[in-house]
Amino acid sequence: MDEFQRSWLLAQLGPDTDPVDLERRYFRLRSVRAVALEVLGERRAKLLADPLKVTIDGVVTMDLQENLRGIERQIEQARQVASPDDSDDQSEADEMLGMTWLVPTRRYR
Repeated sequence: MDEFQRSWLLAQLGPDTDPVDLERRYFRLRSVRAVALEVLGERRAKLLADPLKVTIDGVVTMDLQENLRGIERQIEQARQVASPDDSDDQSEADEMLGMTWLVPTRRYR
């Protein structure tokens, strides 16, 4: 994993994410997008494992539903935004789509 890929992952997952863990995941998955989706999926699963809302009457109310929605939005964004390792494939696809042949049409009588 190069520095550009690492910085992209830290931008997606937050600066407190362990870079050594990201390196291990990248070695196994071979895609920075897959690493980001795996980490975000684990965070989502961790939230779903515990109750999302806890209320102790008159003392405290804790609601984690917005955190869950935020992680789901982050997962969707990570799927849609271009990642560093698929930029080569994307540029080739753009070049293929951008090439057009213009042929003049002639009308004969």
